[in-house]
Order: sequence, then structure tokens, then C-alpha cells
Amino acid sequence: MTTPSPTADTGAELLPIATPARTRAALRTLIRPDRGLALTGIGILVAATAVGLLVQPLLGRIVDIVADGRPAGDLTLPVVLLVAVAVVQGLTTTLGLTRIARLGETVLARLRERFVERALNLPADRLERAGAGDLTARVTGDVARVAEAVRSALPEMARSVLAILLTLGALALLDVRFLLAALLAVPVQLLTARWYVRRALTLYADQRVANGAQQQQLLETIGGAVTVRGHRLEEQHTERSAGRSRKAVDLTMRSVNLVLGFYGRLHIAEYIGLAAVLIAGFWLVRDGAVSIGTATAAALYFHSLFGPVNAALVLLDDAQSAAAGLARLVGVTDLAEQPEPAAGKAVVGKATAGKTEAGKAEAGKAAPASVPRQRIASSEAAVTVHAVSHAYGPGRPVLHEVSLTLEPGEHVALVGTSGAGKSTLARIVAGVQEPTSGTVTAPAGAVSAAAGADEHPVVLVTQEVHVFTGTLAEDLRLARPDATDADLRTALATVHALEWAEALPDGLATVVGEGGHRLDPARAQQLALARLVLADPALAVLDEATAEAGSAGARVLERSAEAALAGRTALVVAHRLTQAVAADRVVVLEAGRVVESGPHDELRDADGPYAALWGAWSGSRAGAPHP
Repeated sequence: MTTPSPTADTGAELLPIATPARTRAALRTLIRPDRGLALTGIGILVAATAVGLLVQPLLGRIVDIVADGRPAGDLTLPVVLLVAVAVVQGLTTTLGLTRIARLGETVLARLRERFVERALNLPADRLERAGAGDLTARVTGDVARVAEAVRSALPEMARSVLAILLTLGALALLDVRFLLAALLAVPVQLLTARWYVRRALTLYADQRVANGAQQQQLLETIGGAVTVRGHRLEEQHTERSAGRSRKAVDLTMRSVNLVLGFYGRLHIAEYIGLAAVLIAGFWLVRDGAVSIGTATAAALYFHSLFGPVNAALVLLDDAQSAAAGLARLVGVTDLAEQPEPAAGKAVVGKATAGKTEAGKAEAGKAAPASVPRQRIASSEAAVTVHAVSHAYGPGRPVLHEVSLTLEPGEHVALVGTSGAGKSTLARIVAGVQEPTSGTVTAPAGAVSAAAGADEHPVVLVTQEVHVFTGTLAEDLRLARPDATDADLRTALATVHALEWAEALPDGLATVVGEGGHRLDPARAQQLALARLVLADPALAVLDEATAEAGSAGARVLERSAEAALAGRTALVVAHRLTQAVAADRVVVLEAGRVVESGPHDELRDADGPYAALWGAWSGSRAGAPHP
């Protein structure tokens, strides 16, 4: 289970946080494969701690020898035994902590892999509602908190708990009255722990949320710096950033004060316990019940508890912080593990050939869709959009009951002014955006044979294209891992990119992306279109996929896109109206509504909204085509 998604003061619907019970269950699942390593490590630490408990009795024995005035030679055996205890305890502690550390690193790696896998498969619209800052804070800060706890707190906590339990047992063996005296400190320690835990969990969770909101604001301000300056919103964004930073700092200072109060209460407990043990030792020695050496050993035992007790309680700080971070990570993994739709429903996902908000989807692999769509048994329509409306927030409608049908093999161009809702409708059809209302249906058996049973029938290519770091062949195979070199060359040839690809320094083996051979925007988009060809979807959605090439590469990319779409159903958000000319049908959106639909020639001559768009566009371009 996860708690409802909190809402930061950015207005974003943050990703959910797992409940404590669910977090513990997830932790058990992560540890289960390495139970043997855990048991072995704990067993060795138990042995190391037990050996270490021989130090206090040996020191007590030395005290008795000196107090009784016995020969100095009698000190030889206890001293030799002390040295042996130190050596054995050092070796066994090192071995035990090594195994516990290995366990922690293994579990941490498993957690990271699972989190990354789930995060990359989250629906894009869900990530957009949460904002990039929330996910970034979890990927960085929360993972770091958990990693720190695993590497330092887990081994120390295991050793401290064992030392406390075994030391209390050793006190009871000396004399049960020493144990009873030592336990006088426990109520203060328990009350301190309870006082701390009740405040820390909420405080650290709030602190993580505040840090996420702060990062989100910084991302929005820096990422949209040009827009901020253009609209003269510098002062507003500065105030928002300062306000969210102040909130994060205030929460940090509250956590510092909480820790200081925690330490102060622990010192009181130590004083009470040690005073009680010393008083008990005085009375027992006076009554002849124990020797001075035994009383000394009891006092040393309790004094030795200072370290592990304080460590265990202080580690609650790290544990609570790590628990808050782990709950946020588990919340993401649970969000991605959504149940299958009910009978009669199926999920139509996307395999994205260009860049999307979810990294794995960028790779051309199918990602879970957020929109349930009914699969109809017939093949009468490739896609049917029925009464779809969408709003990005209250009072911010983008689409108004849009209905649209794409016939098999039909190429439909979406046109309209900026803000008409074209990209939103395209994303809904592609399955990366969930509509506020309405349905999208797709035919059964729409998955192409080349896509395979595990692939989804929709590919979205956007204008924001990402070139992954690696060889050109590896970049292409993200869309179809089993593709041969011949398949890659065929896909490149289809989009008219084979010539420049083979002219690269190492051909398909040329390293591209960050730190590799730089591809200009037009070639990067051709690479995305080649991934589309390799994915071989039944339906392709292009969202201004040729917009970033500039005028020089526009015609080349339009030819590439036309070749990539051949033989498949396509919805194209037209950046240039030449794409509308080549389409089978043009759909005009205006203020989130379909206002016209028909062939280019018919709409151009109808003296309607499309004719106005065409006139404005063709009139501003020298030599624009006039079919």
C-alpha cells in the first residue's frame, strides 16, 4: 500500500509514499535472496561480541589479584588472555562486518535496479503531474540516504544490538542485582526513543518533500530561463525559489534541534544507570556478596554499554531518515506495479523512437500505458478517439470532447495554432497521456508480426530527440535488440540515412551521443525514425518530429518521415503544412476542438480555418508548394 500522493506547494501531485508496513515488506523481499549471507554474518558477529565480553571479567580478575596482594606472576595469564581476546575479537568482527556490508551492498544494488526499472516505466503524464524535481530528489537524495544507512548504519546497528543483549546477559551472570540496577536507565532510553521516533519520521518525510519542491522550482526556473526573462517573471521566480529554500532550511533546523534534544536525554539515562550500578556494587562488596573485581567488571560492563546503546539510539536518526527515503522509493516501485485492467480491457502502450519523459521508453521499448483502451474484435478502425477531454489542472481545459477515427493505413495530419491541443491529443493517442474523460479504442491484433508478442503497437516520435551514448548500432537496437546488422542498414536506408551512417569513422560501430561523434538535429531525428522502422508498430504518432531540423533539413526529414510511415497508420502533428499536403486527411484543432476535417484540397478551397492557416503559411514562404 502507498499513502495518497502528497501535494507540494508547487501545486504538483507528488509521487506516492509507501506505508511503513509496505516498506518493511519490500525490505524483506529485497533481503530474502541473501538470507544465508545475513544469518552467517550475524552468527559471526555474535561470536565476536561474546568473545569481547571476556575483557571485563579478565580486568576484574586483575583487580582482585592486585587487591589481594598476590604475586605479580599471577597477572601473566589474564594479560595473555586479554591479548588473545583482542586478536580473536578483531578478526571475527572484521569478518562479520564484511559479510554484513556485502549483504547491504547487494540489497542496495537490488533496490537501485528495481527503482530505476520501475521509474523508467512510469506513465509520462504521471511524471509530469509530479514534476521532475520530485523524481530527481528520490533518485539522488533518497537513494543516497538509503545507501549511507546500508554502508554505515546497518553494520553498526547489528553489532550494537548484539553487544547490548549479550552485555545485559553477562551482567545477570555476575549478579542479577547488577542487571536490575542497569535497567533503571531503560525507561529513560525508551521514552527518549519514542519521543524521537514520533517526531522524526514525519519531520524527515516533510524534509524530503520540501527538498523535492525546492529542486522542482529550480528546475522550472533554470529550464525556462528564456521564458522567465521574456515575460519579466524574474522577481516572482526568485521569491518562489527563496520561499521553498526557506522552508527546506527551516525543516533542517528543526531536525537539528530534534537531534540535540535526543542526545541530551541519552546523557541523563547514562548517568542514572551508571550511578545505580556503582551503588549496587558498593552495597554488594560491603556485604561480601561479590568481590571488588566483580563489582569492577559490572561497572565496566555498564560503561561498555554507553557506546552500543548510544550508537543504536543515535542510529535511529539515520534509520528514520533512511526509512523515509526508502518509503519514497518503494512508493515509486509500487506505483509502477499497477494491476492489469479488468476483463475486456487491454493496455495499448508505446514504444518511443524519439526522446520521451521515461528513459526506457526512449529506448524504443514498450512502456506501460496509463490509458485503458478496449480492444475491439474487428479491424474496422485502427484507432477511435471518442469524446476525449483533457485538462492539466482545474480550470485549464486543453481538449473538449474530441472524437476522431483513424482508418487502417490512413495518414492523418493534425494542424492548428499553438496551444490548440495538438500535442496533447497525440500523446493521448500514443498512450503516454491519460485523458480526463473519454475513451481511446484500438483493434485486436494490431501488433505487427515483427514487433513480437511483448511489443506494443504504438510508437511516438517527438521533436525532442535523444542520442544515447554508445555505438550507432547499439542506439538503433534499443528499438529491437535482436536486429541484425542487415536489419539496421535496411532501417537506415528506409529513412535515407544509410549513406551518412556508413560514412562515419567506424560506420555502425561509431560511438555517438555524449562524448562520441556528434550528430546534428536532422541526423538525430533520422536515427529516431530508423528506430521507429525497427520497432515496426501498427500505429505511429509523430509530434512535430521534423521541427528541430530547421529549414535546411526540413525536406530531407519529411521524406524520411514519409518513408518510415509507409504501410502503417499514422497521426502526424504537422509543424509544416507540407506534411498536411501529403496526408490522406487533415484534422484542424482550434481551442481544443475539432473544427474541420478532410483532404487538403477540399479544406484549402473551403474558405475555413484551414484555408486561413494555409494562406498565412504559404504566403510567408517563397516558393511554397501550391498543389
